[in-house]
Amino acid sequence: MSNKDLDKNQDQQKFFTLSEFRHEVGIPLVLAKKFVIWGVIKAEKAVDGTIKIAESEVVKAIDLIKNPRLKAYYFVLALGPGLITGASDDDPSGIGTYSSVGAKFGLGIVWMASWLLPMMLAIQEVCARIGIVTNRGLAGVLQRHYKKNIVGLVVVFLIVANVANIGADLGAMAASLQLLLPVNFFVAAIFFALVSIVFEIFIGYHIYMKFLKWLSISVVVYIATGFMSQPDWREIFNSLFIPKFEFSQEYAFAMIAVFGTTITPYLFFWQTSEEVEEKKLESLNYKNGLIKEKLKLNDRIGRMRTDVKTGMILANIVFFFIVITTAQILHKNGITEIATAEQAALALKPLAGKHAFLLFALGIIGTGMLAIPVLAGSGAYALAEVMNWREGLEEKFSRAKGFYFVIIISVLFGLSLNFFGINPIKALYYSAFLNGIIALPLLIVIMIIGDDKKIMGRETNPVWVRIFGWLAILFMVVAIIANSFLYFK
Repeated sequence: MSNKDLDKNQDQQKFFTLSEFRHEVGIPLVLAKKFVIWGVIKAEKAVDGTIKIAESEVVKAIDLIKNPRLKAYYFVLALGPGLITGASDDDPSGIGTYSSVGAKFGLGIVWMASWLLPMMLAIQEVCARIGIVTNRGLAGVLQRHYKKNIVGLVVVFLIVANVANIGADLGAMAASLQLLLPVNFFVAAIFFALVSIVFEIFIGYHIYMKFLKWLSISVVVYIATGFMSQPDWREIFNSLFIPKFEFSQEYAFAMIAVFGTTITPYLFFWQTSEEVEEKKLESLNYKNGLIKEKLKLNDRIGRMRTDVKTGMILANIVFFFIVITTAQILHKNGITEIATAEQAALALKPLAGKHAFLLFALGIIGTGMLAIPVLAGSGAYALAEVMNWREGLEEKFSRAKGFYFVIIISVLFGLSLNFFGINPIKALYYSAFLNGIIALPLLIVIMIIGDDKKIMGRETNPVWVRIFGWLAILFMVVAIIANSFLYFK
């Protein structure tokens, strides 16, 4: 075929925009954009600056994703901060809280899984939007509009709650490793703490995020254990959508603890800061010629939405399956008091079998390795912004010493809770409650910022975000009032 015929053939081809391409192929926008960046499919830049994709490339992409495993691989590879944020929400401390309420109340609290999901999606979308539009972390945005002392106090509470979480997570990971191997508890706790510090400080963000992303798959083991428990699905779905309240202080406290460990303040700060990190990484790739054009604001928000939805849905599904596992296996067998995640794993062994026990225990270690960097990092981002320090996981230690020292100190103080007789589990339960209390004023401020046209321009909160964001606030207010009333009754 001559060059003239080739040009004629090319002219006859139909071309698609990126949005049209992703609809034709049936993939999310985030994956469509990544296909172009990775060179999986070829694209051309039109005169008006838009990306144009030939029909032949659409056919190629459709053939490529016919393999479900390959499609899943590419989808996970394309996800970023939202997936990590969601998966880290199910850390060992969260697993301990979910196991505790599942054992104590059975299916009586499983309704929170369905009710909290749209609230989780709304709140994390607001945080991600703030990071994308302002190109600042949450503490930096708060400082520009509120007194520094108030923001500083919030950050201190955040770090204290995070340290308690880190301590409980390290203890749970060490205890879980003991269930699998004959190792010393303190040696195991020190090992996990050092690995977390070394990885977070000495590995660049672009590499570290890939590691955390694949580690986030560890939460899937709790879905597997849920199916192994052979649940009564009819009974579960009857309990899933209609709340069945128990008018007791314990139940109200449990609701706040679940809220505090599910819609938790450290995720607000982490999500916002990681959207800023993603922007830095994109700018670096553009500068180095690794990508041909920068993402427009609308594209970044579209990509973020897919990312956040995936992470939050995953977190919510894991919460749901942990509750039904412990409700079906522990609560129904009279085991209603579970203080730790590893106790839940051990209790499953004689009742659910060795495989469920192993998966539950391994999941604690995997989710702990994912969550500790997020806990330490969120506090570091927040304090660095308040103190005007250089920050970021892509920065070298010598250029961001203050930022990295906060990470080191947070992990080491958390580790110390396991050495000095402080009960990390009691600290954890109360830190989950404290997270719920801290979350309330933060949520109000975040929703106000998300609706402020002076800050957000045309990217203020969509209607659905406003509805479910303010519903989350109303839910917390009611739970706190109920807890206070029942406590003093």
